[in-house]
Amino acid sequence: MILTPIAPEALPGILKAFEQGLGDDVFARAVFQRIAATLQYAPDLKADLHAGRQKAIDLAVRKGIPVCDEDPAVAFSWDGHVIRTRSETSVVFHEIAHWQIAPTERRALYDFGLGAGPESGRIDDANKVVCVDNATKEEEENLSSLLGILWEVEHDEPAILAFAEQNWLELPDSAYTPRHFARCLNDLRTRGVLPSSFADQAAALGLLAQAA
Repeated sequence: MILTPIAPEALPGILKAFEQGLGDDVFARAVFQRIAATLQYAPDLKADLHAGRQKAIDLAVRKGIPVCDEDPAVAFSWDGHVIRTRSETSVVFHEIAHWQIAPTERRALYDFGLGAGPESGRIDDANKVVCVDNATKEEEENLSSLLGILWEVEHDEPAILAFAEQNWLELPDSAYTPRHFARCLNDLRTRGVLPSSFADQAAALGLLAQAA
């Protein structure tokens, strides 16, 4: 849930401050610019949040991730076997990202052993299988959030909405905010999970990256 709502007229200044905070990190600036450019798909920060769902489902299928056309509220977003896809487009991409980030052994657990996600209905059951500390959970949530957003960019979806909703633009004038983005982006790069066009960008800059 977004901490500070963003008025459309304030967004250009926020985006400018964020990009300036990235300094001379060429790759981070290039990726951020691509996220910001998806504003074209969300005039006035509004868009159909379900319209691109099939793109996310198709991506899951290509990656060999089983899917189920059900609402996560009946059970879990990820039940150890399938992603329930009757959610907003960004949520499905986010769950794919969680699957990529989670160690293989935790893919068999409800909601990847991180605790109940906001869409999951069986909250107590998900929380019973939590097997990570708070720092690990926070790190994986950050990485899955950003990776899901990059998947939205890759599929021409309004990623800027999730970027704002998931608080990547919170306190854009703070040095921490853009540095946190750059650090998470670098972690995704070193893990080799960047979507193909981002991996290609990194490679063109002399950074080692492979699409997963």
